[in-house]
Amino acid sequence: MLRFALTRILMALPTLLIVAISVFVLIRLIPGDPAQLMLGDLADPASLADLRARLGLDRSLPVQFAIWFGNLLQGDLGQSISSQQAVLPLIVQRFWISAQVVLVAVLFACLVAVPAGVIAAWRQNSTLDLGLVGLATLLLSIPTFWLGLLLLLFFGLKLEWLPVVGYVSIGEDATRGILYLVMPILTLFLHEIGVILRMARASTLEVLRLDYITHARAKGLSEGAVLWRHAFKNAFGPTWTLIGLVLGNLLGGIAVVETVFTIPGLGRLLVDSIFARDYPVIQGCLLFVAFTYVIVNLVIDLCYPIFDPRVTAE
Repeated sequence: MLRFALTRILMALPTLLIVAISVFVLIRLIPGDPAQLMLGDLADPASLADLRARLGLDRSLPVQFAIWFGNLLQGDLGQSISSQQAVLPLIVQRFWISAQVVLVAVLFACLVAVPAGVIAAWRQNSTLDLGLVGLATLLLSIPTFWLGLLLLLFFGLKLEWLPVVGYVSIGEDATRGILYLVMPILTLFLHEIGVILRMARASTLEVLRLDYITHARAKGLSEGAVLWRHAFKNAFGPTWTLIGLVLGNLLGGIAVVETVFTIPGLGRLLVDSIFARDYPVIQGCLLFVAFTYVIVNLVIDLCYPIFDPRVTAE
C-alpha cells in the first residue's frame, strides 16, 4: 500500500510541473499586450512601462517563468490588478464558496445515483431499469445553465419558495445562506445523477456476469446478499474513479452555474477577471483549478485499493 501511494504521488509531481508550465505559456499566448489591454488604448507610455515592470513583462520569458515559479513555490501568485488584493487568499476565499456547492451536490448525487444504478443493473431490461436509464439520459442531456434557469423560473418566480439570485454567507446567516445555495446545488445534483447512475449501472452489469456471482447464487445466497455483499464492492471501483473526474470537472466548470445564480465563487471570479483583463488572477485561477483537479484524482487513486485490493499488487 505504501509503495502504491508513493508511486502515485511521484507520478503526480511531473503532472503538476507540466500544468504550471502550460498555464504560464497559455497566458503569454493571449494576443495583444496585457498591459495595453488592462490600461486601454489611451494609456500613456510611462503608465504602460510601469505596469509592464510590475507584471515582469519587460524581461525574457525564461526569466519571467523562473521568477513566477519561484514565487509560486512560496505560495505567492501575485497581486490582483483590479482589486489590489493578494491573488492566493482571494482564490481560496472564492474556492470555499464553490466547494460548498460542488461537494454537497456530488455527495447527494452519489447517495441517490449509485444505489439506483446498482438496482437498475439488477433489474436489467425491466420497466424500472428503462425508466431510470431514460431519466438519467434526460438529465444528462440538459445543459446546466438551462436547467438552472428552469429552476429559477419554477422555484424562484412561480412558487417564490427560494431567492432568485444573490448570495449570503452561511457564517453570517445560516438559514438564508442555505436557501441561496439550494438551487445551485440542485442544478448540479440533477445533472450529475445521470453521469454517476449510468456508470454505476454499467460497472454492476459487468460484475454480475462474472463467475463468482454465479457461484454465490449457487450456494443459495439471497439476491440482496449477492448484490450488496459481493457485487457492489467490486462494481464501485470504476464509479469511484468517475466521481473523482466529476469533482474535478465541476470545480473547473462551475462558472456557468455561478454566473446564472450570481454566486461569488471561483468560477465567477475567473469570468470577472477575464472581462477585467486581470491577468494575475486569471493565471492564478487556472493554476489553482488545474492543481485541484490533479490533487482530487490523486486522492481518488490513493483510495482505490479500498475497493480493489489487487491494485496494490502493481
